[in-house]
Order: sequence, then structure tokens, then C-alpha cells
Amino acid sequence: MRNEPPTNIERMLGILWRAASESVPDWLPMRYVDWLPLVYEVAGRFVRSGRGKSNLYLVLLDYEDSARGPFGVYVGATQYTPAARFDQHKSGIRAAGSVLKRGLEVLTGPVLHLQRVPRAQAAEIEEGLAEALRAEGLLVQGGH
Repeated sequence: MRNEPPTNIERMLGILWRAASESVPDWLPMRYVDWLPLVYEVAGRFVRSGRGKSNLYLVLLDYEDSARGPFGVYVGATQYTPAARFDQHKSGIRAAGSVLKRGLEVLTGPVLHLQRVPRAQAAEIEEGLAEALRAEGLLVQGGH
């Protein structure tokens, strides 16, 4: 699927999801995002030390109606699983407005290695990851 126009990739992903949704891994995004490889590279710069109860998560945000670009990303840390925290955001439970209004899906893959992090380190990584993604030119919310 590399070097395919985004419309072809979206169509192919749609076919994949319809045919094999039960076997598709959680870390595979449901949409084509051209800057996702960059997010993997930036997130890979962060390493956890020790074990804890906090998880880092990223949420793909829809900015298609904005001049800011078609997508953005929200950076967060939580004691819940990323999927459970996303569901809380979308239900209005301690929700960030950007995720409540614009959240599309959890981008699990880039931060799989940043799960079960000590709480203090999770806060540092959350802030550092948001800053690093902003420095790469992405539209970033959260990260506080």
C-alpha cells in the first residue's frame, strides 16, 4: 500500500475491515494518515523505565473542516487502557473537548511500548511527546 494515493488506501482499508475485522489487530489504524510513520519515529524516541500503572495514548482528531489540516493528534496519559479512556472521552467523562468533539480513533501502535509506565514518568513522556510532535509540525492537543 506504500506510495498509493490516499483514496486508494482508504478504499483498500475499507475492504480489509469488512472482510477481516475480527482478525485485524488493535494497533492498525482504520484510516490512512500520511504522517503516521513520523509519529512512530517520534514516539520511538521515548523509553519507559520501570513498571507502573499509567498508559500513554494517542487519539486521531478530525480537523477536516478546518484550515489546520485534515487530522490532528491528542496526547494523553491514563491509568485505564487507551481504548477505555477514549470511550470515557467520547461519553463526556473527564473529557478533553478536542477528543469529545473531534476524536476519531485511538492510535495504539506508536505508543505500545509506553504502557504500564510509572505515573511520574508518564506525565513527563506525555508532555515531551506532545512537544516533539508539535516540533515536527503536527497539530497536537493535550500533552499537559
